[in-house]
Amino acid sequence: MSWREENGALLRTFKTPDFLTAFNLVSAIVGPAEGLNHHPDIAFGWGYVRITLTTHDAGGITALDHRLAAAIDMAAKPFDL
Repeated sequence: MSWREENGALLRTFKTPDFLTAFNLVSAIVGPAEGLNHHPDIAFGWGYVRITLTTHDAGGITALDHRLAAAIDMAAKPFDL
């Protein structure tokens, strides 16, 4: 599944085989988020990582959200999800 727009945000859910993989994916997302100084809302647990991107100051999706989405996709590639 890829990114989708919903209620002024970009959303993506990654299915993971276990909790440790979900945790490691979240950890891999931290670097790109810090690098862009743009921080997603993340929920994770056994078998999933759910990411929400929006630029609150702008009231919706901006180019920065799309840049971070692309960076997250790159960070997730080694996990083969």
